Amino acid sequence: MPPATRTVSSAVGDEMKRAHLRTLATWLALSVVTLLTSAAAGEAAEIKVLSTVGMQPATPQLFAQFEAATGHRVVVTYGLAAVLKTKFLEGTPADVLILTAPIIDDLAKQGTVVSESKKDVARSGVGVAVKAGAPKPDISTPEALKSAVLAARSIGYSREGASGVAFARVVERLGIADQVRAKYKDTGTKAGEMVVAGEIELAAAQIPELMAVPGVDVVGPLPAELQTVTIFSVGLAASSQDSAAAKALIEFLAGPQATPVYKAKGLGG
Repeated sequence: MPPATRTVSSAVGDEMKRAHLRTLATWLALSVVTLLTSAAAGEAAEIKVLSTVGMQPATPQLFAQFEAATGHRVVVTYGLAAVLKTKFLEGTPADVLILTAPIIDDLAKQGTVVSESKKDVARSGVGVAVKAGAPKPDISTPEALKSAVLAARSIGYSREGASGVAFARVVERLGIADQVRAKYKDTGTKAGEMVVAGEIELAAAQIPELMAVPGVDVVGPLPAELQTVTIFSVGLAASSQDSAAAKALIEFLAGPQATPVYKAKGLGG
């Protein structure tokens, strides 16, 4: 065969080989994508979360973002951190816990939360609120707060919540515990709602919780010398049924994409 003919034949053969390889590569790429998609669908998990109401202003939005990005489903139970701790220890199933930092630390010491999984994600101070449109008392100093509480016909805060426990200490420090006891109502997780309904005149609770309730005006935070800042943490339950998905949620809640949401909701991540 003449050299020119051999050259043309080789070129044609080489192009056919390249085309075959491109076809094979395309097929392999599509196969990998299909396998990965199928695997992701098969790995979609239901993540059970126990979360303090102190984080409720921000977490629904973050859970929705996480679900859209991963295909996992988050099933959350909200409540007071101390109450949820008790329920968890009594056997309520959970994969991820979002509670106050001291409670997560205590659960880690007991071995029910994986110690190294704990991440502090947000923080909140205690504030006072009134019904929208009502006069806002001065609470800028300890004496002003004392006068405002004494002048109120009724006041409410949570007996078991972190903010309520903190405010009860404030009342003791101000020396007005007896006067407050006579007009106090336990708000549980509904301080803002009780203000709106007219059941109490003043409410003391975590500021983000009060901000989240329509019809509530936040008067302001407690004076700096009386303020207690609550740190919220996330942790992996040692008994988690899907630790990989649970860890992914924890990383998401502690990641940089969550910080703007916390700040927008008053949680100062």
